[in-house]
Amino acid sequence: QYDLLFVPGGTAGVIAAMQDETLITFLQEQSAAARYITSVCTGAAVLGQAGLLHGKRATTHWAILETLNAFGATPTHERVVRDGKVITGAGVSAGLDLALEIVANLRGKDYARALTLQAEYAPQPPFPGGSLGTADPRVAGAMKGMFQGFTEEVRSLAKPAPSPSGA
Repeated sequence: QYDLLFVPGGTAGVIAAMQDETLITFLQEQSAAARYITSVCTGAAVLGQAGLLHGKRATTHWAILETLNAFGATPTHERVVRDGKVITGAGVSAGLDLALEIVANLRGKDYARALTLQAEYAPQPPFPGGSLGTADPRVAGAMKGMFQGFTEEVRSLAKPAPSPSGA
């Protein structure tokens, strides 16, 4: 039995994971007693496929954020969302935010603050546009087009499952 489940994101790997019944069953079974059920980026789709986001607020990469509805989740435009023992992170850069949230839960906020300092984690992106709301519309349009097939595939694979007792 694991205390913490973590599902990373990606594209082809997420599609494969969503169709892997052994993995989905494993997540469902382990979630009952796990202290934390987490994902970053598009890994939320795998949690959704396992029924672990049903009735939860959650976040994921913008390309599939609205598909969280198909899993019975409430999509939330935040970098990290905690709803009970489920903690989801948005895109790749939110992975550090997610990690610090998990550390704060496991070891306390002071420990997480110390790690923040140790890592010199003080993001200053060299370019604006790290979200659809701040991106240049031309860039956002091109990126939406690039992710369109992936977004549609996630939506077509989404099988809302009943929420396991542990989520």
